[in-house]
Amino acid sequence: MEDKKMLTNMANTIRFLSADMVQKANSGHPGAPMGLADIVTILSLHLNHNPKDPKWLNRDRLVFSGGHASAMIYSLLYLWGYDMSMDDLKNFRQYGSKTPGHPEYEEVPGIEVTTGPLGQGVANAVGFAMSAKYAGKLLNSETAKIIDHKVYCLCGDGDLEEGISYEACSIAGHQNLNNLVLIYDSNKITIEGNTCIAWSEDVKARFESQGWRVFRIDGHNYSEIDQVLSEIRTVQNKPCLIIAQTTIAKGADEMEGTANSHGSPLGVEEIKRSKIKAGFDPLCDFFVDDEVLKTFRACIEKGDFSQRAWNKLITDAPLVEQNATLELLLNPDFSRIQWPSFEEGSGVATRDSNGQILNAISKALPGFLGGSADLAPSNKTELKGMGDFPNGKNMHFGIREHAMAAITNAMSLYGLFIPFNATFFVFSDYMKPSVRLAALMGLKNYFIWTHDSIGVGEDGPTHQPIEHMSQFRALPNFYLFRPADGSENVACWKKALELNAPCGFVLSRQKLKILKSKVDVGDASFGGYMIKKRDGATVTIMATGSEVMPSLQAACHLELVGIKANVVSVPCFDLFNEQDDSYKEKIIDSSTKVLAVEAGSGIEWYRYANDVLCMNSFGASGDANILFEKFGFTIKGIKQRVFKLLDREYEISEIDNCKI
Repeated sequence: MEDKKMLTNMANTIRFLSADMVQKANSGHPGAPMGLADIVTILSLHLNHNPKDPKWLNRDRLVFSGGHASAMIYSLLYLWGYDMSMDDLKNFRQYGSKTPGHPEYEEVPGIEVTTGPLGQGVANAVGFAMSAKYAGKLLNSETAKIIDHKVYCLCGDGDLEEGISYEACSIAGHQNLNNLVLIYDSNKITIEGNTCIAWSEDVKARFESQGWRVFRIDGHNYSEIDQVLSEIRTVQNKPCLIIAQTTIAKGADEMEGTANSHGSPLGVEEIKRSKIKAGFDPLCDFFVDDEVLKTFRACIEKGDFSQRAWNKLITDAPLVEQNATLELLLNPDFSRIQWPSFEEGSGVATRDSNGQILNAISKALPGFLGGSADLAPSNKTELKGMGDFPNGKNMHFGIREHAMAAITNAMSLYGLFIPFNATFFVFSDYMKPSVRLAALMGLKNYFIWTHDSIGVGEDGPTHQPIEHMSQFRALPNFYLFRPADGSENVACWKKALELNAPCGFVLSRQKLKILKSKVDVGDASFGGYMIKKRDGATVTIMATGSEVMPSLQAACHLELVGIKANVVSVPCFDLFNEQDDSYKEKIIDSSTKVLAVEAGSGIEWYRYANDVLCMNSFGASGDANILFEKFGFTIKGIKQRVFKLLDREYEISEIDNCKI
């Protein structure tokens, strides 16, 4: 460890770079960066990473769950020698800069994951640690450890108050993630004041009860910080929590320890007085001493040496099987997937066909894994014969939907895996913040949501998703698939695997008939296609999922009374939106009136439709077939809506009472 004078200069450099950044932007959070400066200075000496190759597989991961401390994060990246310039620091929080208000993945090399919503980073860190554990099972041997890095996460009081951190840390303790280190910046300050106004739990006891090893230190004592970071390397079979007692805005002249320092600039005069106390030039902003920079950037040579040694291990050791596995993980070959097929006319719930698809993908791709929030038998997501995590691919998240989503986000980011997760569609509400971040980062993470509509039946409106499809279709860079049958489900998965974005699969509980394979115009890969075309049509019926079959049947019945209707299946509304006008014009005949049919809120369909047969309530408890009839999703209901659309008086038929 460096001498105390150098360490103090290093820490103060971080403090004042952060304070200057926030002051220049007149926006940001100086308190946490200044309070954490001593910890991250010592942590810099322990981290194994390579600024020359930010994607090195065996690097230590460092997650900043408190993303509001971004001024500190960018300061560190500059000091360590990542692709971050002093001009970038001076452009903090400005439009188009590499230093946005909260750290964004891929905006700057060295940012492992987008954080900001409190608690997310804690769960992401658990996901990274779980990824490393499973990667080690696949790649490590007694003589060669390909994966042996640590995952560090910096968090604060707010992170640990969030429910997602309870979920994630419970999983971490249960899985004995001894490669995970959570550093808790315990400054006891939130925006409204001291944490005692809303929080009084014993954090040490909480984590110990969850199976963690807990340490307490003075977060400004270099020796204590260094000692605990050394000691945790010897801890076996438990994740580690370091409770670091700190002072927010440490080093500020008058605002040290105050809530006002959390989210506002310190002020020019306060910064000047603070610099004078620390022996810095009060008139010099964004100052970095040459020796300080040299000491920080020693990590470049250290990390490069570590990576070269790691590369030599892979090259020189007799790791034929391990290297072959690593190659398959790094470069998944989708052509190896043996897709299932389904007999025309048979009845298969899309959750069941999806289960077959998941198993086919996982058999072909060693990096495809996932699990459910205690619903695998209902979601049909068990990967048969593939074992349980950490020795196998089936992950049991328990009833922890939010943590599940954030954990699998991190698994997608890890660099080796293609994850999926599953629950009932109505419980996607618990996952929304993590799904949004997946979309923001463009992750290949697959969200399996079954029990897609009022087809849930007797469980009633608490379990019947209504507004959910509209909600996720409104989410940028997210693709929601609702296949009409097993064959369309296969086509959707083929497309989804091509996309560099998260995807959701909304799947039925009830059996759906496998449709005829003949398609008249387009195909499912475009998000929407004409499944049945009629010359001289006056109506186009657009539908998804379980509503496609009754729409086809209704079109046949309508033809008997002289109304010709085209039928369009739209398994992915988002993909269809992206198609050019020429394709859309082939699918939706502009000379026809358009009716959209979907057992959801359906407001987005007015983009294409003149009328929408949808849900306008929360559903009801009862037999699914009765519910579809009561809410109009039958042949008769669709026919009646078409007559209304065409301003024709409804003609009663003896086959009107047919049900799905």
